[in-house]
Amino acid sequence: MDAPFDLAETDRLLRTTRAVRRRLDLARPVPRELILDCVRLAQQAPTGSNAQGWRWLVVDDAATRRGLAELYRRAAEAYLAQARARVPAADAQTGRVYDSAGWLVEHLAEVPVHVIPCLVGKPLAANVVAASFYGSIFPAVWSFQLALRSRGLGSALTTLHLVHEAEAAALLGIDPERVTQCALLPVAFTTGSDFRPAERGPAEAITFWNRWGQGS
Repeated sequence: MDAPFDLAETDRLLRTTRAVRRRLDLARPVPRELILDCVRLAQQAPTGSNAQGWRWLVVDDAATRRGLAELYRRAAEAYLAQARARVPAADAQTGRVYDSAGWLVEHLAEVPVHVIPCLVGKPLAANVVAASFYGSIFPAVWSFQLALRSRGLGSALTTLHLVHEAEAAALLGIDPERVTQCALLPVAFTTGSDFRPAERGPAEAITFWNRWGQGS
């Protein structure tokens, strides 16, 4: 049976949707309608109990972006310093990731759009409940990121601003008793489109069959 999609293009989209930081175009404005197009596609993602409790707070106001960037910086600087220190010298790829993350700390305020995916409600401590709760937003977030990529925009899923979630809620007018911030995505057009697959180990090494640790 023929595949229902162009597999080559679908696979290319999935293989090359990277976390984009350094290659975000800080000078090019992002039209609001493009963001809305991507949110419309994200709304088709599955959600727990069909609750559809997702909300998307899009920040394109420069002063508010500066406020979010400062909260991000306060959380990120110590974390990134410790994380870099743990990276083996031979692991060049991870080193580049942390260098890129450091660049984002310095330039987050300049990224033209910050998108904060939220959920109405609060997670409970039980693992099954928390998994269901966050499982109702992250499929939509990934759909949103794929939709951005297909339109020439880049993004990165970040969560460090949540260290200061209460201050971010006050800045954004969010009621923290009723709404949970789940991430912050810097969004911009990208400089160039030649993104390549990342280096990853073989799927066989991380896939078990029927029992943990059991290969084929």
